[in-house]
Amino acid sequence: MLKESFIKIFERDIEKLKSEITLFDKEDDLWFTAGDVKNSAGNLALHLCGNLKHFIGHVLGGSNYIREREKEFSLRNVPKEELLKNIDEAKTVVLSTLSNLDEAKFDEVYDGKMSLGEVKIGLFVIHLATHLSYHLGQINYIRRLMIN
Repeated sequence: MLKESFIKIFERDIEKLKSEITLFDKEDDLWFTAGDVKNSAGNLALHLCGNLKHFIGHVLGGSNYIREREKEFSLRNVPKEELLKNIDEAKTVVLSTLSNLDEAKFDEVYDGKMSLGEVKIGLFVIHLATHLSYHLGQINYIRRLMIN
């Protein structure tokens, strides 16, 4: 039950991420920053893909993905099509990994560091879903600002 719920939430929100990036009319707008806002929509999309591929694909699923977190925030002007491909790859990794996990895995203790202290993998996956949702909202807000 928990696994199916996670799959539905991640599938929905990764599709929303793809939709938000697609809705940017001008590619330059994907890389817009102003004032104290240092993260562009493009960088947030790269960050989300790197985060999901690392924590779900590599940490939980054992993939060979090597994260380059600094590049998630320093790269600029990555073509929209490349961003969309990256999002599709992240979606495939997330859904495949979660589908292949045994339901009991979510009750195991997550052995990584978290500010909450020792947590079960299920709570860690919830954390990843809320992280996705948080940045998805930021991307949506940036996109709507660019329209006006």
